[in-house]
Amino acid sequence: MSATSQESQSTAQATGTSASNHISAGVHAGTADCIELRRLHRYFGKTHAVHDISFSVRRGHVFGYIGPNGAGKTTSMRILATLDLPSFGDAFVDGFSVVNDPELVRSRLGFMPDSFGTYRDVNCEEYLDFFARAYGLTGRDRTRRLREVLEFTGTVGMKDKPIRGLSKGMKQRLCLGRALVHDPAVLILDEPAAGLDPRARIQLRQMIRQLANRGKTVLISSHILTELAEMCDSVGIIEQGQLLATGSVEDIQRQRAQHRELTLRVLERANDAADLIRNHLAEQSFKSNGAPVENQSSETDEQSLPPASQVVVDGELVRFEFEGDVRDQANLVAWLIGQGFLIAEVAAHKKSLEDVFLQVTEGLVQ
Repeated sequence: MSATSQESQSTAQATGTSASNHISAGVHAGTADCIELRRLHRYFGKTHAVHDISFSVRRGHVFGYIGPNGAGKTTSMRILATLDLPSFGDAFVDGFSVVNDPELVRSRLGFMPDSFGTYRDVNCEEYLDFFARAYGLTGRDRTRRLREVLEFTGTVGMKDKPIRGLSKGMKQRLCLGRALVHDPAVLILDEPAAGLDPRARIQLRQMIRQLANRGKTVLISSHILTELAEMCDSVGIIEQGQLLATGSVEDIQRQRAQHRELTLRVLERANDAADLIRNHLAEQSFKSNGAPVENQSSETDEQSLPPASQVVVDGELVRFEFEGDVRDQANLVAWLIGQGFLIAEVAAHKKSLEDVFLQVTEGLVQ
């Protein structure tokens, strides 16, 4: 099925919203979690495209879905968009089940597929008007909503221009507008930044954050991990149909980064400081009050400092791998100052989202 057909199918089905007020057991519209996947499985013959995935996204948050092609991102997003059914498990949008309440889900959700279609021979306003009518908007409400969407997406000046003459970036904006035309609570965006130039990607990122600030819940997939790190409140890492990690970027970085690289700028005696770190932190631990504790490990003293390794000196800079957290880092610097060293600067390098992704998926990707 083409992307345009998918859009039309989903939109047309949304107009037939059931009169039923059924809400699946245990989930209620208006809850803190606006998206929830529960034990989701999807089989295609012997291929297990989605395997036991569970996660939730809080209302007004942006959730980044990370994984290579074929990992299961698009399959699970299509299930959320009611374009496919799970083999087992369920998913909920704004409290409604995609299995039991698909019409109610469609009325609350805007979906932008990774490969979208447009009607080349209509202009931008006609394109949006078509979908607004399909969603049942009429009269002044439809006129007002079209104006709001055109203004938000920055396409007012092109509303009378045929779609065939639009750039890739403007088509992306227009398709985002189509997903927004019925003012949904939830947006599912599959690779929306694909093929965009840097300026267009920045503008798209700003629009998505604005939507979240207005209370929209956004699930977005992308291969551009640095942008997801800047844009998202939380992320999920998926590979071979399995969800390997989920949480805020900071939490995942902290959980997965057992070592942090510290760089100290030491005035006058950098080599001596490096020797002290090599000799003492490799052999013994130090209590957080700065006093050395001979033959005492972190297992017997929770306040002792963990070891350092790979100590390198470059002029005034001393770089090394440190297994401690931020508090341990502060205690280490305080101890060095207590030993008479002049510490002018301290810099800690955190693992990037790309580093974490490679670490999490190592062993699955061969």
